Amino acid sequence: MRVAIIGAGVAGLTTAKVLLQAGHEVEVFDRTPDVGGVWSRTRRYPGLTTQSPKAQYSFSDFPMPKDLPEWPTGAQVQAYLEAYSWHFGVDACLRLETTVTSVVPVDGAWELTTNTGTTYRYDRVVVANGVFCEPSMPAFPGREEFEAAGGRVLAGTDFHDAEEARDRHVLVVGYGKSACDVTVPISGVAASTDVIARQLLWKVPRKIAGVVNFKMLLLTRMGEALFRYRWLRGFEKFLHGPANRMRRSMLNSVGSVSVRQFGLARHGLVPSGQMEDIVKGAIGLATEGFFEGVESGAIRVHRDMTIAKLTADGAVLSDGTVLPADLIVCATGFTQGVPFLPAAVQERLFDERGNFALYRQIQPIGVPGLYFNGYNSSFFSPLNAEMAALWIAADMAGALSLPDADARRADVAAQLAFMDEATNTHHCRGTKIIPFSLHNADEVLADLGLQIGRLTRASHWLNPVAPSAYRKVTPLLLTRLEAHAATVPVDVSSK
Repeated sequence: MRVAIIGAGVAGLTTAKVLLQAGHEVEVFDRTPDVGGVWSRTRRYPGLTTQSPKAQYSFSDFPMPKDLPEWPTGAQVQAYLEAYSWHFGVDACLRLETTVTSVVPVDGAWELTTNTGTTYRYDRVVVANGVFCEPSMPAFPGREEFEAAGGRVLAGTDFHDAEEARDRHVLVVGYGKSACDVTVPISGVAASTDVIARQLLWKVPRKIAGVVNFKMLLLTRMGEALFRYRWLRGFEKFLHGPANRMRRSMLNSVGSVSVRQFGLARHGLVPSGQMEDIVKGAIGLATEGFFEGVESGAIRVHRDMTIAKLTADGAVLSDGTVLPADLIVCATGFTQGVPFLPAAVQERLFDERGNFALYRQIQPIGVPGLYFNGYNSSFFSPLNAEMAALWIAADMAGALSLPDADARRADVAAQLAFMDEATNTHHCRGTKIIPFSLHNADEVLADLGLQIGRLTRASHWLNPVAPSAYRKVTPLLLTRLEAHAATVPVDVSSK
C-alpha cells in the first residue's frame, strides 16, 4: 500500500520503519527542516533534556549510544533519531519542510494536499503529528501595551537561546518540567527570574536521596503497579488489597524524600496533597539546578498565582503583586488537534467532551484507513510508539482479530472514564497514558498475540523496563505477516 505519515518525530519515524519492513511504500511529511518532532532544532529550548533515562527512552532495536549522558540533551536526542532514520532507510521517505494542509477521504483512499498546493493519493494515512505540537498560550490582558513598550511574550518552544534573556527581567509561566528546565539557563544570565506557578507539582529527584536513580522505583512494573489500573491482575490485587497501606507508604515516602532533599518546606514549595496524587496531575522530574537556584535567590517561585494583566512595565499577578518584566516565556502546555482533517472526519474522532476516542490510542472507530501513533504519551514513548506501529502494520495486513465496532467503542469510553478518574482529567484529551505505559504495551501485544518472555517480564518488576527486551517482537510479527500474506487469496480477474 501507499501510506502517508504526518509527522517525523518518534512515532512517525518508527511507524515508517515498521511499514517499510512490512513492504509498504511510505512517505513521511513534516513541516520542520529536520526529523525529531519535539526534539527538532526549531523547537528546542535551552536546558531541554529527556525526562526518562536514555535506556528507557530508546527503541527496542536501536539503543542510544553508550557515551551519551543518562539524561540526553535535546540536540543529542535529535541526532539519535536522525541516526535511526538513516539506519533503517526512513531518510529516503522524508518530505521535510512540507506542511500538510488537508487530508480528505475519496473513494476508499485519501487525498493529501500540502502547502505547495500539490495533492497526493494514498491508501492509508497515519497521523503522528504529536500531542505536544502546538503550544497553548494564555491570553494576557494588556499584552498589546506590554509588547508596544518593547516587551516580548514567547512560547517555550520558540525560545531557543538563553542570551535572549541576558540582563532582562524574565517571567517563566508554568511549573512543569519544561518550565523548570528553561528557567535554569535563564536565571544564569537574566537580571531577575520569576516563575509564575498556577499549581505546584510534585518533583521527583533524578537520584532519590542522592543515591537511587528514580528509574529503579518508578520505571519498573512494580512502580506502575503502585497506581491502580482499570482492572487488577496478579500481584496488583495484593498491592491494592491487603498491602494497600504499604503501597501508599511506598509512594508517599518518595514525596517525603523530595521535601527534605529539595528543602521544599523551607521555601514554601510543598505541593498540596500526597505524592500518591502525582497520577492525578503530572509527574515532573526535578531539573538539576532549579531548587539550587531557588536556594540562592536566583529563581523566585510565586505559587498558586497567575498573571492578571500585563502593563508597559511588567506584570500584575493575581494577588496584586507587581513584577518588572521584559520577557515572558510561557511553558503552559500544548493543544492537541488535527486541523488538516475535514469536519466530517473529525466528528468521528472525539467524544462529546473533546477527548480523542481512539481504540488502543491508535484506531478511530468508523474511519477506515486512518490511524494515529504518538497519541500514547508515556514514560516509554519510543517503545509505546513502536508497539503501536506493529499494531498498525498488522491491521493493514488484515491480520488482527478485533472486537466489533460497538465493543471497541464501549472499550474506548470505559478507558476514558477510567483515566478521567485516575488523572483528574489530566490526560491531554485522552492522549496521555502515564502512569500506565506498560499496561498499554501489554494490551497492544495481546491484540497481536505476541509478548516478551515471562521471565523477562518478571525481571521488570524490580528492574527498570528495558525496551531492548522487546527487540524480537518486530521480526516475529514480520514473519507472521509474511506467512499471513501467503494465505490471502489474490484477485487476478483483472490481470
